[in-house]
Amino acid sequence: MEKLDLIIVGAGPSGLTAGIYGARSGLRTLILEKGQAGGALNEIPYIENYPGFPDGISGQELAEKMVNQCRKFGGVIREFEEVTGIDFSGEEKIVRTDKGAYSASAVIIASGSRHRKLNVPGESEFEGRGVSYCALCDGPLFKNLRVLVVGGGNAAAVSALYLSDLGVKVFLAHRRKQLRAEEIYVREIIRRGIEILWATEVKRIVGDDRVREVILYNSEKGEEFTLDVNGVFILVGEIPNSEFAKASGIKVNEEGYIVIDSLQRTNVPGIYAAGDVTTHPVKQIGSAVGQAIIAAIEAYRYIKKPYYA
Repeated sequence: MEKLDLIIVGAGPSGLTAGIYGARSGLRTLILEKGQAGGALNEIPYIENYPGFPDGISGQELAEKMVNQCRKFGGVIREFEEVTGIDFSGEEKIVRTDKGAYSASAVIIASGSRHRKLNVPGESEFEGRGVSYCALCDGPLFKNLRVLVVGGGNAAAVSALYLSDLGVKVFLAHRRKQLRAEEIYVREIIRRGIEILWATEVKRIVGDDRVREVILYNSEKGEEFTLDVNGVFILVGEIPNSEFAKASGIKVNEEGYIVIDSLQRTNVPGIYAAGDVTTHPVKQIGSAVGQAIIAAIEAYRYIKKPYYA
């Protein structure tokens, strides 16, 4: 079994940041990622509020920079290897994956979250045939066509603007009367004339070989109506990837987020968590990076026990 100092679960912005700090401090650092390094960053069309990039940067480009920086300092990243459990019954933590097992003195869980689904008729049936959860991935397929973006947060707003940039006719449906997205995005949506369907929920997605229309419900009027579209982009929140942690005995709250203290510590000594998988109330790239820095510094103190700790 390969022995490490620090194992990080997840290679999104928090996991990569923890990897940079862990490797730079001299820890033998391994990052395990069930998908592609960069995680959800790879799905973000552009980022305008991350410090140091006044003209904005695409999620893919930022992910690539973080990956390269982590590797530069000696962090090892293993993609497409999913963590299935952590055994902390002994002195060393044993991290099990779908490909093997590793031991480490400390673990940082930065496994992020995944897209929440609407769970309406037609959603699963048409996934990949008009239903998508990633505008950056699938948006170019809908140029000069009509799509419905569902959601009211930043992800939905940015996706609507990105699709509009591609020449897509965009409708935005939100179940409330006010968007949660930042004001700068809301103003741009209004400026471009993107039609917002307020107090509107998706009841059913309909089509043949592909999506052809959506059945919507307006809660203010109490009536259903039909909208002809070629695609539906669903961006209605996230679910934390914490099932393996909960099964291992790491405390999570009622929504599944890993419970942490101000130093990113979980209920298990030597196991930390950072980013969107935690109970931290702010889900932003910048906050994930900040949490990861704290987690990596605390992990170093736990492992090396320096004189100042």
